Amino acid sequence: MRSAPFEHRFRVALHDTDAAGVLFFGHLFRHAHDAYEALMAHSGLPLDALIRAAEWHLPLVHAEADYGAPLRHGEQVRVTIEVLELGQRAFTLGYRFALEDGREAARARTVHVCIEAAAGVSRPLPESLRAALAPYRSAASGD
Repeated sequence: MRSAPFEHRFRVALHDTDAAGVLFFGHLFRHAHDAYEALMAHSGLPLDALIRAAEWHLPLVHAEADYGAPLRHGEQVRVTIEVLELGQRAFTLGYRFALEDGREAARARTVHVCIEAAAGVSRPLPESLRAALAPYRSAASGD
């Protein structure tokens, strides 16, 4: 049985905003990455430990976002993450950014590929990673 999407929260800080007082568009990806780091730590695979182990890495190869409502300074935001695709060598994460009243403010998607750290070439996803991500697979994922 699939668990609920992973949830991460943040408050829009002043330094995140542009001159109009809303989240600068590029900062959405910083918050997505913070949520990704929290997901990995919660799943038992903290990124700092993976980087220090230097066996394999998970670089981003694609990122995209759609914006639906402004995120204003001081607002509390809930980010939910689901695994949209869990392939042999890569995985795709979907992020939903919601305001306190539940309205969706943005969606983002990131694609991560697994590479051998020393050689810099793609490799199959380790079983430990597949097991850590599996509970967060989207009901709509077809893999």
